[in-house]
Amino acid sequence: MTEVVRLRAVDAEDIQVVSALLQDAIIPIADMAFLPDQQQFVIMASRFQWEGPAPDDGPTPDEGAEGAARVQCAVRFSGVTGVRRRGIDLRRRGAFFSLLALEPVEGAVLLRLSGGADIRLEGPAIECRLSDRGEPWPTSNRPDHGLD
Repeated sequence: MTEVVRLRAVDAEDIQVVSALLQDAIIPIADMAFLPDQQQFVIMASRFQWEGPAPDDGPTPDEGAEGAARVQCAVRFSGVTGVRRRGIDLRRRGAFFSLLALEPVEGAVLLRLSGGADIRLEGPAIECRLSDRGEPWPTSNRPDHGLD
């Protein structure tokens, strides 16, 4: 069994760490939910393991042919009193997005998604918990941001 990542984020600096780990996570619309009675927003994502073992010819898994993997990851935001979305049609339950970044802002956390979509989680004190679930699986599809 590989190392399981479990994190708790309570401030802007912590959210930036979670953002780095979740960059390029694949999130189906069907695997996102706002639970207003519990003040929670939950996600089940397929997370690219940026922290994976470095290949022989590069410092990170995205630069080598071996070692790249994804893992299912549960993400829970607590203290969420409202959710706003842009560029997301909830009727398209089979659609998915790539998570580009989490951005802490005053009174909210923004989830920046592929295709120009955003989710704004509002609340006075949002806490995020991230926990890997199950075993990672190898992938040959590496995130590509066209920065070359």
